[in-house]
Amino acid sequence: MSGDIVRTFFTAAEAYDRFVGRYTPALAVAHLEALGVRPEDRVLDVGCGPGAFTRAAADLVGPERVTALDPSPTFVEACRSRVPGADVRLGVAEDLVAAPVPFDVATSQLVVNFMSDAERGVRAMAAATRPGGVVGSVVWDYKGEMTMLRTFWGAAVALDPDALDEGRTMRYGSPDELQELWEACGLQEVATRPLVVEAAYEGFEDFWTPFLAGVGPAGAYCVGLDPDSQAALHDECHKRLGSPAGPFTLSARAWLVRGTRT
Repeated sequence: MSGDIVRTFFTAAEAYDRFVGRYTPALAVAHLEALGVRPEDRVLDVGCGPGAFTRAAADLVGPERVTALDPSPTFVEACRSRVPGADVRLGVAEDLVAAPVPFDVATSQLVVNFMSDAERGVRAMAAATRPGGVVGSVVWDYKGEMTMLRTFWGAAVALDPDALDEGRTMRYGSPDELQELWEACGLQEVATRPLVVEAAYEGFEDFWTPFLAGVGPAGAYCVGLDPDSQAALHDECHKRLGSPAGPFTLSARAWLVRGTRT
């Protein structure tokens, strides 16, 4: 993934919270449960963002047993503030070194597709994990039932067939693709499953406005449009959501993959 797209996450934590971040606290809880994290485990959170998964992990195992890293200085600062006591560092998965005391669980939430070298990143996560430990990840179902992004990109492609739809550009967006990656990285007992969460919106503008902050590929595409094209995209998204006049809720499906380090 290009550095330009990764830098779209070098933004205020609050902008991310209003965008896809409104789904991440619930996703983090489901993620922990699916990995089978235990209260005595040491956990590594790769690409922690503002800290939704870090917070959930700290609530389960204690902040002193959680290490998190992210390439965005603003997200690292937010995560440190939100999860006092956790070891939060600036960095990326690809540059991980073996931990002096290996982790029981190393995972990432919504990050694999933004690694510059996903195989290298997953191998590094595995190397930081003890033998018999769990290496996992969660990615959005970009092609299917992540309703927020699917609505946006469906509207964008209808107006601009050359729009870089994440359903087409994200290499690891299906269970088969994730399973293949995990097995290529030498992990055993690889399994995948769906996780489904929801987020509430006060109205359509609560859905639309976060795209204007330029967060992620969708936000970058939106802010790059001229005003007329942006207005047309606004109206097309509104139509595809059923022209809501009040509050509504959207579901979002993610794919989880987990494997065991030998």
